[in-house]
Amino acid sequence: MNKNPFGDVTERLDKDRYETDIEESHIKVNQEAAAKSNAVDLLIRICPAHVYSKQPDGSINVMYAACLECGTCLAAAPVGVLSWQYPRSGMGIIFRES
Repeated sequence: MNKNPFGDVTERLDKDRYETDIEESHIKVNQEAAAKSNAVDLLIRICPAHVYSKQPDGSINVMYAACLECGTCLAAAPVGVLSWQYPRSGMGIIFRES
């Protein structure tokens, strides 16, 4: 059995730190546009950090503190569904490799 020379993804992500910006989310969802475009299920499927979840009323919940800032959601979401920017300076994910 060959072991990945870069290590297990979960182990590597466990080394990272998150500085949560409790005052401001860097991801904002236009709930109306998301509902019209059926983007809810798409965002849930494509986000590697599982940031998005569906609420009982069909709206999207965003757990922005877990965001890996990869931009996958922004690239895949229909225009007008998301407003996404990098977190304020010093906030968000801090990747560690050692």
